[in-house]
Amino acid sequence: MSKFAKTLLTATIAGALSTSVLAADFTFKFQSSDPSGDKNFQVQKEWTERVEEMSGGRIKINLLPVGSVFKHTETLDGIKMGILDGQVTATEFFSGKDAAFGLIGNTVGAWSDTSQLLQYINYGGGYELMNELYAPYGVKFIGGSTTGVESFVSRVPLDGVDDLKGLKLRAPEGLVQKVFAAAGATPVNLPGSEVFTGLSKGVIDAADYTVFSTNQKAGMNDIASHPVQPGFHSLPLIDISMSLKKWNKLPEDLQAIMTVSVRDFANDITTQLRIADQKAVKAAQEDPNITIHDWSAEERKKFRAIARTQWEEFAKESPNAQKVYDSVTTYLEENGLL
Repeated sequence: MSKFAKTLLTATIAGALSTSVLAADFTFKFQSSDPSGDKNFQVQKEWTERVEEMSGGRIKINLLPVGSVFKHTETLDGIKMGILDGQVTATEFFSGKDAAFGLIGNTVGAWSDTSQLLQYINYGGGYELMNELYAPYGVKFIGGSTTGVESFVSRVPLDGVDDLKGLKLRAPEGLVQKVFAAAGATPVNLPGSEVFTGLSKGVIDAADYTVFSTNQKAGMNDIASHPVQPGFHSLPLIDISMSLKKWNKLPEDLQAIMTVSVRDFANDITTQLRIADQKAVKAAQEDPNITIHDWSAEERKKFRAIARTQWEEFAKESPNAQKVYDSVTTYLEENGLL
């Protein structure tokens, strides 16, 4: 073999090894809290593809659907153990670890528009606070998103707070249940997979579930024909986070790409879901069997007042929860949102 051929072969092997090491360093396994057939998961997959393209192939994220490796409430442990590299999830799922996650993950009744929550996360102290909360778990909060102000599915007419009294409704454990109980409702523990059956059989009268378009597609509005839209209660924080150790191994340009990509993702998913909701609302309005209820500003204010009493109670459950309460309420007050 000539000297030139040997040099070329050596360079080729070195390049291949370099590429292999690079790929191994920046190939990450993330788990979502959404099933693969869900609209949310599809938008998340598009985000991973954009990250790969923006990074020139230097970052590859393999996104797994909910439950693939860990339960949706355990992905934080998965990252801490080094089995998962990251997550795309609803922060409130970790309220069992610290009430702070439940309070910042879904400050029930606080936000009336997606832009309000995103402004708090990006510019109002939420980003810094989330990184402080995740530090003990060795996790880096890259950025936050949300879905949309959730619709409220109901079999009976609901036009204000008084109509919640005695209402049997499905709601997630934690702050959401506490708020509805304080409003006079009777919260029921029911997995999301059983909401449709629960409504159709009359086990529950209503449900805190998800955005209007997803409810419409699933046929929820056909069996619970009195949806409240826009919702008055829930706007969950969706966070994209990863192992702090692996984040620190990324060069600064790739960290910047990840950060900017999450902000783009937040705009993308909230916009796509808003468009889907608008189409679904129009279709529902044309259905004589469905009646959409839009609560007045006065009724929404009443619900928020009830919710705020429960924020205060929830804040007492841990020092971190108190930090969240102080941060969120300060932001709301300074921006004229309370």
